[in-house]
Amino acid sequence: MRARRRRIWPYLMALGPGLLAASAGNDAGGIATYASAGASYGYGMLWAMVIVTLFVGVVQEMSARLGAVTGKGFSDLVRENFSLRVTALILLTLFIANFGIIVSEFVGIAAAAELFGVSRYIAVPIAAALVWALITRGSYERVEKIFLVLTLGFFAYIGAAVLARPDWGDVLLQTVRPMPRLEVGYLQLLIALIGTTISPYMQLYVQSSVVEKGVTPEEYPYTRFDVFAGTLFAGIVASFIIIATAATLFPRGIAVETAADAATALEPVAGPYARLLFGMGLLGASLLAAGVLPLATTYVMSEALGFERGVSRSWSEASIFMGLFTGLVALGALIALIPGLPLFQVLVGVYVLNGLLLPIELFAILALVNNRELMGKYTNRAGYNALAWAIAIIVSVLSVGLIGITVLGWFGVSLG
Repeated sequence: MRARRRRIWPYLMALGPGLLAASAGNDAGGIATYASAGASYGYGMLWAMVIVTLFVGVVQEMSARLGAVTGKGFSDLVRENFSLRVTALILLTLFIANFGIIVSEFVGIAAAAELFGVSRYIAVPIAAALVWALITRGSYERVEKIFLVLTLGFFAYIGAAVLARPDWGDVLLQTVRPMPRLEVGYLQLLIALIGTTISPYMQLYVQSSVVEKGVTPEEYPYTRFDVFAGTLFAGIVASFIIIATAATLFPRGIAVETAADAATALEPVAGPYARLLFGMGLLGASLLAAGVLPLATTYVMSEALGFERGVSRSWSEASIFMGLFTGLVALGALIALIPGLPLFQVLVGVYVLNGLLLPIELFAILALVNNRELMGKYTNRAGYNALAWAIAIIVSVLSVGLIGITVLGWFGVSLG
């Protein structure tokens, strides 16, 4: 028994970057997207979550491996291996996508707080101050532990789904039987699912965290376990959000305009505890991502410009890093407090944008991870590489398809 514990303990100790990165994808925008999928199409998108979860695992693993083998973050590698124009394009798209999601996290905090009767004008500034203090006043180890505690809030969605009393036979059937639809709304939600589940910032965060944690190629098998375990956990949570809203809102034809709407709408059918659980999960998820996202973005921009960076560094050692993080948190919180901001459009729209921009990052990761001079014996193996390229191509085709269907709609041509 003691020998078995010694074998398992290193894997448990490695839990951190992969679990946090994947869990952060189930943030306010993700919850709104999953809830919208369940309310609009019932269990009809669960099959997509199985495939998307596989996609996430592959992409996250490549990013973590890049960090462990090279000891460098994504921006450093992009700057050193691509032309100036390509580097500028990649970093600009990442910054635009990431900043939109930063705003959405504080929107999620505001929505969760209002579920519990707390004004957003109180909750958002307090949350922003707490996130800022945690990152700028703590070490990486302390930040990681607090973030890991916040992931416990995701179990609330499993409880909410169970209280919703779904037809588990139908759930299983539609999970294993793909039934895609060729229509704008369905395709838009499908790309939003991909955009929120394989968000570019997740790859940036996991790679930077692996570097800051000092993971070596010899230690990487433990980190790979962390990545795949975190991906599986995040996929299960996302599926339970779809199940909860599909069981309660889809039969009644209730449209979800915010993640908070989903929580409120659960109450008449699933009881007040489901609503409270959903709200608790939304708050924990938004707080987690409100820390991870500005941090990932700050890593990217600091790496790209060659400045010192790291949570464990002091203000004097990494003043640009700390200042940029502070600015992103403050500006994101301020925008989220704008009266009349169309919350649902912000939340889901940001992830449609993420899905459209994602292929740019995926092809960059593939070019880097298959660079033998950079990765040595740690490049992708043939079968794994074929799967990774297939993921990048599928995401690109879906993005182009959405653009094409949208343009045809402008001319009055409908495909369903």
